[in-house]
Amino acid sequence: MSNALYDSGRERFLGGDLDWDANTIKASLLDAADYTINLTTDDFWNDVPGAAVVADSSALASKTKVAGVADAADVTWSTVSGDVSEYVNIRQDTGTSSTSALIGNFDTATGLPVTPNGGNINLVFNASGIFKL
Repeated sequence: MSNALYDSGRERFLGGDLDWDANTIKASLLDAADYTINLTTDDFWNDVPGAAVVADSSALASKTKVAGVADAADVTWSTVSGDVSEYVNIRQDTGTSSTSALIGNFDTATGLPVTPNGGNINLVFNASGIFKL
């Protein structure tokens, strides 16, 4: 798998059901051994097994959208331990897993895969943005 958006996430953006600026958006580190991604059928956070989630961010800050490119401030996960993380997952967070829309999954970010050692893990988003619609 390479960096990609979920089909349902694209559809929600195009239908106006996802708002990058207004919605709470989070990033998670995921273990590939516990989650087989299906970009076509996975649509909500409840499709991601809990065992796959190594770390979860707070809401992304400083979100921008310019020329169809979504971006945000870099993320730091604090005191992370657990399984090796091969993916960074981006989702809308409604507070309910069955309505929190999956947006994208990325596996070629600098530093991936990462092996948690109890310290902080920093994610520096690409200078050209997180993704483009």
